[in-house]
Order: sequence, then C-alpha cells, then structure tokens
Amino acid sequence: MTKIRPSLPLVGIGVLAVLLLAVAPAVLSPHWINNLGKYTCWAIVAVGIGLAWGRGGMLVLGQGVFFGLGAYAMAMHLTLETAGPDSLPVFMILYDPQAPLPAFWEPFRSGSFTVAAIILLPVIVASILGYALFKRRVKGAYFAILTQALAVALAVLISSTIRETGGDTGLSNFQYFFGFVLNDEANKIMVFLIAAALLITCLLVVWQLNRSRYGELLVATRDAEERVRFLGYDPANVKLVAFVVAAVMASIAGAMFVPIVGIITPAEIGASASILMIAGVALGGRASLFGPALGAIAIGWGQSSLGSSWPGGWVYILGLVFILVTLFLPMGLSSLLGRATGAFRPSRTAPTAGTNTPAPELDEVRK
Repeated sequence: MTKIRPSLPLVGIGVLAVLLLAVAPAVLSPHWINNLGKYTCWAIVAVGIGLAWGRGGMLVLGQGVFFGLGAYAMAMHLTLETAGPDSLPVFMILYDPQAPLPAFWEPFRSGSFTVAAIILLPVIVASILGYALFKRRVKGAYFAILTQALAVALAVLISSTIRETGGDTGLSNFQYFFGFVLNDEANKIMVFLIAAALLITCLLVVWQLNRSRYGELLVATRDAEERVRFLGYDPANVKLVAFVVAAVMASIAGAMFVPIVGIITPAEIGASASILMIAGVALGGRASLFGPALGAIAIGWGQSSLGSSWPGGWVYILGLVFILVTLFLPMGLSSLLGRATGAFRPSRTAPTAGTNTPAPELDEVRK
C-alpha cells in the first residue's frame, strides 16, 4: 500500500489556512464572509465525523446533540451579555417579568465558564453515552439509530421548554461577543477568523491522530474488531476516544455558529440537521482528511444558494446527490483523486494465491 507523504497533508492544510485567513477576508464581501463562516462551522463538525465514521466506522447520525450543547452554551452567554448584569433575557421578561433567572443559566454569565462548558459538556455526555454503547458492543444501524434518536429527543426537549430556552423561536438578537460589538464589520471578520483558525486546528489534530499509532489502531478496530481484541486492546476504548473528539469538534462548531449566524433554534440540532452534516461528509469522502470539510462547505453553499431560491427543489437535489454518491462513489468525491493518481502509478505484482497477507493496520499495531 502506497502511503501519502506526511508533508502533503500539511501543505494542503497550509494552503487552506492561507485561503481562509488571508485571501477570503481580502476579496469577499461581508455577506459572503458571513456565509463562509457558517460553512466553516459545518466543516468543523464534518472533520470530527470523518474521524469517527471514516476512520472508526461509527455512523454518527446524532452530532446535532453536541452541536446543540456548544451552540446553546454560547447562546446563553451572549444572551445574558446582551441583557446586562442582573437582568433577565427579553424572551423571559415577556413570559413572566417577575420570574427569577433559571439556576442553570446563572453560571453562563461568566465567559470562562462558558468556554469550559463548550469543551467539557460534550466530553462528559459523549463519554457516558459512548461507554454505555461501546461496552455493550452496539454498532452499525443500531448505533446510528440511537444517536439520531438522541438528537431528536434534545430538539423536542428544547422546543417544549419555552420559558427556559425560547422553544422553537430559539435564542437570537445577540449584540456582544465577549465584549465585542457584533454589528461591527471588523468584529464580524474577527469571529470568522476564529472559526477558520479552529477549522485549521481540527484538521491538524485529525491529521496527527491519523498518522499516529492510535490512528492505525482505530482503522484496525474498524476493519477487524475481534482481531484487535485478541491482540490485547479494548475496541470500546479505541472507539470512545474518536467519538469524544468528534463530539468536542461538533460542540466548538455550534459555539462559533451562534455569533456568526445570530440565532440558534431546535431546527439546527435535530435529525434533519444531523443528516445534512452526514451528507456533506459522504459527498466529500469520509475516509480522507479534506473530503469531509470540503463536502460540508459544498452542501452548505448549496443549501444557502439553491435552498433559498428553490427551496422545494433543493431537497430533491440533495437526495439525488446522496443517492448518486452512494451508488457510484461510496468513498466520496475525494476517491476520484485517488483513482486519477492511481492510473499513473506502476502496477504491482499481485500476491500469490494462498499467501496470508495481514492487514497493514494490524501489522503496525503488532509492532
């Protein structure tokens, strides 16, 4: 198996960093900077899904749960920051001006607590959920259905708690972002640059994990779980790490989505939103480093452009793209590049029949 030189992914990440951090702010209008920021948030989620699904074989259909945890944590802080010290959010005043602020809202007045919650909440939830599922060897369709059911349950819960979370209306009308005025164009660019830098960081993290001993073990667990267990490793722990990392990335994406878009509702974290995230990863190529991010950006652009001008047709276009990719490009558009480069490689002699050739990932784990 021919391996990609370690320098090539780093060059790609560097090029992407230049495009997002230098070129985009210089050439794009504020409207498109805002849209690109939204696509960047979805790309961050997609990078995590690529690790869990592409490398780990876990079809995570419920990333909306972790996206929602980060989004609502950030939205609660920005709402309280907009309301001012010792004041209630506007939507709570409309329902009951005399009601006290719910106890779980109070800590989110602190920016430090909010940042910590964005990281730690998904770690705790994903660790508990993943441990319960992986230790019982739940996988495949059952795992996918359970994770998606959690996304639906969270969306329904938020919709039903109108006085505490705003319900279906969600949280919006944010004026400040950790002291910076969000209506200022310079501050909007700053928020976009933060989101872009976080995407680059997530790509670097996944690149490092993929090329590490853990990355080899994760792929080996995906392809031959029982053989990994016989080697003395617990596949549940291997999967759990990837699941938690993907959850943290989704939470970070949700947190940055809020100041960029200016609103968060249950519709952004339910089953439809989670499936949309998976569709981007499938389109770009779940097993590649850049495929999930680029696929998510492409799906985001399609939703914003075609979805607004042709809302009825966009759903059919998305469904058609998903069917075509599943049938003809199961590894996504990134596999086309692999086929193109493979056509120019010298052919290798096929192994002799009956030769026992171990999987390269398991061979690396044994060393």
